[in-house]
Amino acid sequence: MPKTAPVPCTREEMDKDINRFFFPDEWKRFIKELDKPKFKNKMFYEIQFNTGARFNEVRHLRSVDFDFERNNVRIWKTKTKAKKGEKVGKPRTISISTQFSNKMRRFCKDKKQDRYLFKVSQPGYNQLLKNKLNRLGIKDWKNFSSHTLRKTHGMYLKSLGIDIAEICTRLGHDYNTYIKHYGSADVFSEKDVRGIRELFGDLYIRQRRF
Repeated sequence: MPKTAPVPCTREEMDKDINRFFFPDEWKRFIKELDKPKFKNKMFYEIQFNTGARFNEVRHLRSVDFDFERNNVRIWKTKTKAKKGEKVGKPRTISISTQFSNKMRRFCKDKKQDRYLFKVSQPGYNQLLKNKLNRLGIKDWKNFSSHTLRKTHGMYLKSLGIDIAEICTRLGHDYNTYIKHYGSADVFSEKDVRGIRELFGDLYIRQRRF
């Protein structure tokens, strides 16, 4: 039988990368861009970046979920893993840096403790993210979404030598999922790693105890 010629990929398909993450300089440019004008839900992006939490997990956070004395956050609304027989997601508590904890303390100061901190739709969140990155000249801006910040958090911890078990615990992943999504080669330069340490504050120091 004659061989079927392969269908050539479109340019869009070739450029698609669901595993895209922020390099430190890209993140700094993006988060600064949210101040032009000041975006009221900027902290939503910062929480994702500093915790690696899923979009829906951040959307259900309240002031009372943060422990500012221990620099922790309790994530209650987690993903239900039906394949593992879960009927409800398992809550997890993770650490945040002293620097980000202080920032969140100021942010939560006038918020009611039992009310959700944000009213954000995922399509709106993703559209703003893409629009800002497009404006900044990021060529593959279409590849970015709320998952990108979660991916970025995991990749940054990996680059700092954090134990795989700790990363899995923070992200709510099992080992196989971690290998599939974060088991790539280290692509960060020394300058990138310095930038990551600066962005994560003392979080990487705390995590090295595990």
